[in-house]
Amino acid sequence: MDGAGLESFREFVESRSSALLKTAVLLSGGDRHAGEDLLQSALAKAAGRWQRIDEPEAYVRRILYRQQVSRWRLKWRRREVTVAEPPEAGLPGSDAAAAAELRVVMRHALSRLTARQRTVLVLRYFEDLPEADVARLLGCSVGTVRSTTHRSLARLRTLAPELAALGPAAAEQPQPSRDYAPVEVRP
Repeated sequence: MDGAGLESFREFVESRSSALLKTAVLLSGGDRHAGEDLLQSALAKAAGRWQRIDEPEAYVRRILYRQQVSRWRLKWRRREVTVAEPPEAGLPGSDAAAAAELRVVMRHALSRLTARQRTVLVLRYFEDLPEADVARLLGCSVGTVRSTTHRSLARLRTLAPELAALGPAAAEQPQPSRDYAPVEVRP
């Protein structure tokens, strides 16, 4: 790599590494160290081809996704299970405390999903990629992405039912009155 290429690679790493690290940490189940390793190896691969890359961020993200897929396919790799409980929630009614609690609960729930389930959810909802792009990146069919997304969300709801109570939609939902029972209206 020549001097201009090295300088442009450094600028890219300085400007985009924090956003790429967030994605890598989510892909690795909230494990920051594994996310850092994932990003570092992706950047190392990109550095070797830097002069031939047209869209650097898309290229590095594609490497991240593919490396994560390769990691979950390794049968010998075993993930350590953390036993620490999430910290106590902050003051009730505090938006910052509720957001922090939501992040802790979500990170814990995501870490309990399989790597494939977690990757599909991150690509679909965090990266906001359409199903066709997720299927192309993961090397599977659109139907597989849909079914994995459905099963992953169902498992996430089972693992962390408290997410429904923490989300903004829960606060907006009207609570039924206890004065009467709901009546079914038939035409």
